[in-house]
Amino acid sequence: MMKLGFIGAGTVGTALAHRLNAGGYKVVAVSSRTKASAEKLAQSIDGCRAYDDSQGVADNAELVFITTPDAAIGQVAAQTVWHAGQSVVHCSGADSTQVLEPASKPGAVVGTFHPLQTFASVRQAIENLPGSIFGIEAEEPLLGTLKDMAIALDGRWVELDASDKVLYHASAVIACNYLVTLVKMATDLWQSFGISPQEATKSLLPLLRGTISNIEAIGLPNCLTGPIARGDTGTVKKHLDALERTAPDLLSAYRELGRQTIPIALAKGKINQLQAQELEAILQEPVTQRNR
Repeated sequence: MMKLGFIGAGTVGTALAHRLNAGGYKVVAVSSRTKASAEKLAQSIDGCRAYDDSQGVADNAELVFITTPDAAIGQVAAQTVWHAGQSVVHCSGADSTQVLEPASKPGAVVGTFHPLQTFASVRQAIENLPGSIFGIEAEEPLLGTLKDMAIALDGRWVELDASDKVLYHASAVIACNYLVTLVKMATDLWQSFGISPQEATKSLLPLLRGTISNIEAIGLPNCLTGPIARGDTGTVKKHLDALERTAPDLLSAYRELGRQTIPIALAKGKINQLQAQELEAILQEPVTQRNR
């Protein structure tokens, strides 16, 4: 079995090391920004050793994962001596294999292996990793190896080109990070009628779960509900009036999200072109606001 090493013992590195080890891969080496972090991970995996620096990992592993913060990947690759026949993989969603050029120049095979998942803590990362999609960029034979790893993690994979990576990652940010932002915006409105953010979040969670369930079970565009899906211009006008009085900072976001929702409603077939035009006119930002 191929010997794996990890440079970076943070959330992603720890989760991958544990899950790949459980999946039958041999994790033999780890280093991190602090020796304590490396030792903590090494002690939790049989046969794994902590090293003082990245070179120790590179000298003892056949496939090395660089699981540092994105900004440090290129620096780690440049400061480490690699050799032909070795595989070097980073786990950034936005960066391509180009950042690993210092490793490919001496003959190492390079790739990317990005778990399309949210990791708020090490424990949650280990729990959430199985079943994830993995964004992979590599050439054979490393490509096949990384696909096998995705399968070993009970996941699936999507093959990406270097030019795909930034938009792929932007998509993930919109779906994950900005969902958090939308929930924050929604819970803030509850405070205007005396409900705390904690209680508001608790109250909205069943709705969020139902929405995700509908997306999974019914799919786009048929899962769309709400006033725009119905062509309910009266309710949209009421929303805009209330937001202007109570939360004017949210008006632009509400208008833009509404405009982006109109094509989905049209695709669902519950509104016609005339209704779509009426909604567009209502949601158009006033000229006075655009010129500020």
